[in-house]
Amino acid sequence: MKTLVYIHSDNGISKASLEAVTYAKKIGSEVIAVSGGSSSDLAKLGEYGASKVLVDRAVVNGDAQQITRMVAAAAESTGAEIIVFSHEITAKAVAPRLSVRLKAGLISGAIALPDLSNGFSCKVNVFSGKAFGNVTVKTDKKIISLLPNSLQPEVTGAACAVEEFNSNAGSAAIKVVETKKPEGNIPLPEAELVVSAGRGLKGPENWGIVEDLANALGAATACSRPVADIGWRPHHEHVGQTGVAIRPNLYIAAGISGAIQHLAGVNGSKVIVVINTDSEAPFFKAADYGVVGDVFEILPKLTEAVKKFHAAN
Repeated sequence: MKTLVYIHSDNGISKASLEAVTYAKKIGSEVIAVSGGSSSDLAKLGEYGASKVLVDRAVVNGDAQQITRMVAAAAESTGAEIIVFSHEITAKAVAPRLSVRLKAGLISGAIALPDLSNGFSCKVNVFSGKAFGNVTVKTDKKIISLLPNSLQPEVTGAACAVEEFNSNAGSAAIKVVETKKPEGNIPLPEAELVVSAGRGLKGPENWGIVEDLANALGAATACSRPVADIGWRPHHEHVGQTGVAIRPNLYIAAGISGAIQHLAGVNGSKVIVVINTDSEAPFFKAADYGVVGDVFEILPKLTEAVKKFHAAN
């Protein structure tokens, strides 16, 4: 059995892509990666389980229709029975198209390896992460999109061969005029630790205490929608139902009440810590740990404690 993994590589190989390759390898089959664009570091996918990488440099990574044709051609040429995507914006556009083209069942947003004990099924998040479901696929070909941070990438081999691949995907229907990359050292969707704040910070001039804690932890920074809307923080830091959906190992929310729209984008976090002066804030109901207190007192103390811990260890 062969598994094909689509790699979005415009800005290098993301952690989510490495997770997808690791996931495919854990299924227990030969893993072949396929990518478009012009990335030069595709060979490193071999370290995470890929036996080779097929690359069609004529394919524009932002063109969902062209990518669909490329992945379909790669699936046909390799005889892949399972196709894996990382569940990000490209997969959300390509996987359903590919499902129709290949008449393949689609499991969207998987969070665990397939259960083969009674057919082929995967555990998924449902209702914006409020519950879990199991989706069973009975078609010969199967497509899985894996939610980021569902498992850790694992190095199991060495660099692999990268082969040029002509998928005959046709001309691109879009033209990329400009690419704007988010600021910061850690891309928010890939961050394992996130420190977030809301209107409880009272103004953008106070964001230094959030950044100090994030720097001490090696975390990314985020914010609630009102904070981004009034211009205190850039919109790419907005997490929630209408912003970036994240699933870090630790999410610290300071001065955020916890509206349902915000919770929908962060409730996949492994551990949630809430800091708020309002003991009745809705966020406390979703928190693993809650601190009723002033963020202007609590955050500096947390930062100091983290620095002391690092100094001692």
